[in-house]
Amino acid sequence: MLRYLLRRTFQMIPVLLGISFIIFSIMAFTPGDPAKLILGENATVEAVTELREEMGLNENFFVRYFKYVLDALKGDFGVSYRNKIPVFDELFSRFPTTLKLTFWAIFISVIIGIPVGIISAVKQYTIIDNSSLVITLILTSIPGFWLGLMLIMLFSLKLGWLPATGIDTWKHFVLPSVTLAGSCMATVIRMTRSTMLEVIRQDYIRTARAKGADEKRVILKHGFKNALLPIITVVGLTFGLQLGGAIITESVFAIPGLGTLMVTSVRMKDIPMVMASVLFIAFAIGIINLIVDILYAFIDPRVKAQYEKK
Repeated sequence: MLRYLLRRTFQMIPVLLGISFIIFSIMAFTPGDPAKLILGENATVEAVTELREEMGLNENFFVRYFKYVLDALKGDFGVSYRNKIPVFDELFSRFPTTLKLTFWAIFISVIIGIPVGIISAVKQYTIIDNSSLVITLILTSIPGFWLGLMLIMLFSLKLGWLPATGIDTWKHFVLPSVTLAGSCMATVIRMTRSTMLEVIRQDYIRTARAKGADEKRVILKHGFKNALLPIITVVGLTFGLQLGGAIITESVFAIPGLGTLMVTSVRMKDIPMVMASVLFIAFAIGIINLIVDILYAFIDPRVKAQYEKK
């Protein structure tokens, strides 16, 4: 098991290198001069040239990239062009906000999506199943920014129950968490339903029922337990995607998280901050996928046996 974990960890290195090269290329070749953006439109040519030289922007693209990689291997990811502070200082100050928002969104999706998916599978083709299908289609189709704005208009402006912006109290996370949970909840419902339908048609489920086992026990212990693996996979992947995909939600609710930081950094062509943000999120997604693989071993002994062989 340990050998497998080490191998998976080392496999993330070429992935991170590939991501870093792609993002560095995009930031380097897209229009816009970081020096001009920092100094403003009224800056002189001499001042822009001097700043470009100071920032190392006049060097060859590959030279700049390899210097960045070597510095990153030493733990130096650069200084932000905007505020002249180490990039990870700002990243770590904003990451807890995005993590909290993502956690509550996934929690809402799981706590509602899994029970609804199970009931839909057990009550297939009934009004409950058809209603869940309609709800999931609506949640999948609704854009996140529109849902967020509608929630603000209803619960903040009209009813005055919840705040529209900020992160001061737990109430500030309710609306953005529900907004972010919308599409994720739909995915969890449909995955749970389809997986449960496959499981409850298996022979061992019929055998358990034939032996007189309680229907609730058959569904939860024999059925749901064996349907968990694909559900955990979807939840894990969604959690990772939500970490980097909360940009729209954070923008709508004015939340100072990683999403708004990345948007601002891209607009300012703050290359060190964009690079560090993307690599940090990619690393976090890799760790989440690794945790999901470890959970497989605790749920299914057959998976643990395969890991031990590796």
